Amino acid sequence: MISVEKALELTDTSIQKTNSIITIPISNALDHVLANDIASPIDMPPFRQSAMDGYALGSIEEKEFEYIGEIKAGDDLDPSIRKGQAIRIFTGAPVPSGAKSVIMQEKVNATRERILLQEHAIDNANIRPIGEQIKKGQIALPKETYITASGVGYLATLGLTHVDVYKKPSIAIIATGNELIPPGQSLKHGEIYESNSIMLASALNKNKFADVSCYKVEDEYSIVHSLIESTIEQYDVVLITGGISVGDYDFVGKALTAIGVEEIFYKVKQKPGKPLFFGKKQEKTIFALPGNPGSALSCFYMYVLPALFKISGKKHTLNRITSISTSEYSKKGQRSEFLKAVVEGNEVTILDGQASSMLRSFALANALVYLPEDTTEVKIGDALQVILLP
Repeated sequence: MISVEKALELTDTSIQKTNSIITIPISNALDHVLANDIASPIDMPPFRQSAMDGYALGSIEEKEFEYIGEIKAGDDLDPSIRKGQAIRIFTGAPVPSGAKSVIMQEKVNATRERILLQEHAIDNANIRPIGEQIKKGQIALPKETYITASGVGYLATLGLTHVDVYKKPSIAIIATGNELIPPGQSLKHGEIYESNSIMLASALNKNKFADVSCYKVEDEYSIVHSLIESTIEQYDVVLITGGISVGDYDFVGKALTAIGVEEIFYKVKQKPGKPLFFGKKQEKTIFALPGNPGSALSCFYMYVLPALFKISGKKHTLNRITSISTSEYSKKGQRSEFLKAVVEGNEVTILDGQASSMLRSFALANALVYLPEDTTEVKIGDALQVILLP
């Protein structure tokens, strides 16, 4: 059994960024990571552009100008403008090549034929020069950039329609257990509703992983072996919940060994989530999570989600902060613990209902308090390590 710190280290060092690169429309590029540098195909802006509604001036020495016309955004015009002349212009419109300045309309007294400035104009004021944002051929966004909504907009302003990104992994979720039935059916004695697959799929979708499939399997070795083997062949990442302990009907570990999955680690000195398995088969990644929902979700956030982000090329770790405890808590045993909690401001409250089988406290939590192995109790006012949930 290894420590939490060692398990996190092994997960990070064993996971590599995918080599699979796909070309997708920029409309689908949100939350992906660029696989190549993007050079701008154009100057941006591609022409001298007015930054204001106002008047383009043929000179800056005078305060009175002859009004000779108008240019609005989208006009394909470059009218001649001389000293002492002014053209009405609107934000985003092309500035005439002979114009020396644009003065904002609020600083002008205008008639139909002339304008009078309230103050002297400044050379090149309110004119966006060609290539002010980026010049043709310059790197618009470098490789490894995580694409946000503003990044999509920026790429669109450059006229791009497609980008190369790292392919996000396909993910299979396998829920094991004879006692599990889908919500909506009537419970018989000894049965419970299966929640892990829909919970993990929801957490994956929340974090922008959409290629997710869920499976349910009963505790029979041949069926467990067959399903795990086929999903490893079909998917990049396989998440298994339940069946990883050492009970008579826990067949997941035995099946993983028979299939040839390399064990990176099994069992972590933590609560909840001690019977966590992490392994690899060639380029495929396999996590076997405990069956208890609270354990499964804690392990997902601490180990699985960072691994998925790294595979996808995203530099991401869960945010960690220090908060002041409003609670008291006594830790039993010497394992590290992850406690469901609520952070408000600079304070954190440890919730009741910390059992690994319970999800109610997780449903109310926005953070996990991390208690290292050597921490035995928490007092009100203690500074605690807190992991913010996404």
